[in-house]
Amino acid sequence: MNHAIRVHEHGGPEKMVWEEVPLPDPKPGEALVRQKAVGLNYIDVYFRTGLYKAPSMPATIGMEGAGVVEAVGDGVTDIKPGDRVAYAGALGAYAEARCVNADRLVKIPEGIDFTQAAAMMLQGMTAQFLIRRTHAVKAGETILLHAAAGGVGLILCQWAKHLGATVIGVVSTPEKAELIKGHGAAHALLTNEDIPARVKEITGGAMVPVVYDSVGRDTFTTSLDCLAPLGLMVSFGNASGPVAVPDLGILAAKGSLYVTRPTLNTYTAKREDLVATAKDLFEVVKSGAVKIEINQRFPLKDAAEGHRALESRKTTGSTVFIP
Repeated sequence: MNHAIRVHEHGGPEKMVWEEVPLPDPKPGEALVRQKAVGLNYIDVYFRTGLYKAPSMPATIGMEGAGVVEAVGDGVTDIKPGDRVAYAGALGAYAEARCVNADRLVKIPEGIDFTQAAAMMLQGMTAQFLIRRTHAVKAGETILLHAAAGGVGLILCQWAKHLGATVIGVVSTPEKAELIKGHGAAHALLTNEDIPARVKEITGGAMVPVVYDSVGRDTFTTSLDCLAPLGLMVSFGNASGPVAVPDLGILAAKGSLYVTRPTLNTYTAKREDLVATAKDLFEVVKSGAVKIEINQRFPLKDAAEGHRALESRKTTGSTVFIP
């Protein structure tokens, strides 16, 4: 038996249908994974609504999961049946069992369980490349992070503090402000405050070298206004809607700024980069410096409830679905 959540037409959470699907056979280069946990990410909403297009419809959405390899296709040597594995960035995760390209799977080390792995792969590896590669956060720096109480946000807060940075986090409620202060943020700002003014006050007028922004349209200009000259605006999501590409002259006027729109897929396109990114993440979690906060769990068949909670800003940290 195999079930999956499938989207037959784009729209709200009610468009997600739990139905029986065939158990796939792994093709050459693939592994069949019996999933133990599936992660929820905002990109899942984009595929459900049609902002991002799946290759075909009906589509099984979802980008990350963890489980046990049941079978492998021809040519697969790194992964074998019985291995505990996890992945991120492979569309089709909302299923009890699925095939994944074996070169996208990483083995889960001892000391990390399936729910942790499913909750951290996409969000944790995103946090890793953002603060280790897109902008290599250094001790003594002050950085600004929007949506700091979310999945990527809580990981990034902890990891940046571990690296010796001062984190200014922006959140929507006083409760979330308390949450991020307990996870490494030195300062918690609310979305209804004058963010650039508060950043100016906190930094003594210096502003910040980097802003990490997954909110998108609603915060883009605010983010630019928080940057020091030659600063980097990292736009890695659009929870409030896509950013309209500005007149590039605005970057000159605000201090010869840089803007990037990175994705995990690019940073982990080479297998060696994927393995190194996951290894760095697993090590920092096992060290205790970063804790993966799984604050919501739903049965996979009730994934629509998870989407409703995520879109209404009721979630904090990570959310997992249990098949």
